Amino acid sequence: MILSEVLTIYDLLDRPEQPGNLLRKLFKQYKTNIILKEVKEKKGQTQFLKIVIPGKKGKLKKGKAPTLGIIGRLGGVGARPETIGFVSDGDGALSALSIALRLSKIVFNGDCFDGDIIIATHVCVNAPTTPHDPVPFMGSPVELSTMNRYEVDPKMDAILSIDTSRGNKIINHVGFAISPTVKEGYILKISDDLLSIMEQTTGKLPVTFPITTQDITPYGNGIYHFNSIMQPAVATQAPVVGVAITSEVPVAGCATGVTNAYQIDAVGRFVIEVIQRFGKNTCYFFDKKEYALIVKKYGRLDKFQELR
Repeated sequence: MILSEVLTIYDLLDRPEQPGNLLRKLFKQYKTNIILKEVKEKKGQTQFLKIVIPGKKGKLKKGKAPTLGIIGRLGGVGARPETIGFVSDGDGALSALSIALRLSKIVFNGDCFDGDIIIATHVCVNAPTTPHDPVPFMGSPVELSTMNRYEVDPKMDAILSIDTSRGNKIINHVGFAISPTVKEGYILKISDDLLSIMEQTTGKLPVTFPITTQDITPYGNGIYHFNSIMQPAVATQAPVVGVAITSEVPVAGCATGVTNAYQIDAVGRFVIEVIQRFGKNTCYFFDKKEYALIVKKYGRLDKFQELR
């Protein structure tokens, strides 16, 4: 379980000052370094965080085990001064950082995963809000292209993008759901391996959510998007799967009092199991042979990754 880590990280994020230095001090206890970068743009500023957990057979040690990327996607962890407290939208960062803290403790205590793990997110305590149907979106203090630049690492061989996805009428489930795999403009079949891991860690039937071609195009093109969960897919050739934190009814990203520690714990347990198997090459996001056949028959679709 990662409930302890969830509560620890939540306490650091639910405050008015930027938490980067507090997080860096926390991770230092477990000999894990955080790369901290403060970025300011027209709409505001935020702190980008990147944490790298080396694997015993990973590329950092000249091994061949694949690297998994974990991205906590969000607009902000707070919407001050409009509202006080941790907002629903912050669950992406809360999940990613709680997972990173748990991984740090695991390694500190003597265990080691096969592949390297890269965790990236950002934390803004006063993000803007924007109108959206059916409920308001949390806005972002920086452009989505900026997020991708700091969060999507070329060393990532596959990516799990964790994002609060309560502000819709598409998913009617309290928990989390996973998306089909997206790779270079193609929406591929949902990974059977990920479905099996979801069954194991939740003890329930797996829950998935639909995405459309619109959702895998870059923000800023004037086209409707479900939310930003699939945006890392526009900035990489690696396969991307969305991990959506969900609710039965539409809940605004800027709403407070929403975060459920048990949901974040479930997401964390799922992701850590994926990490174990992905590094051992026993969990695949897509079928490489079938993808090659699709491209051979129908051509490349990476133009959907371009902002036009």
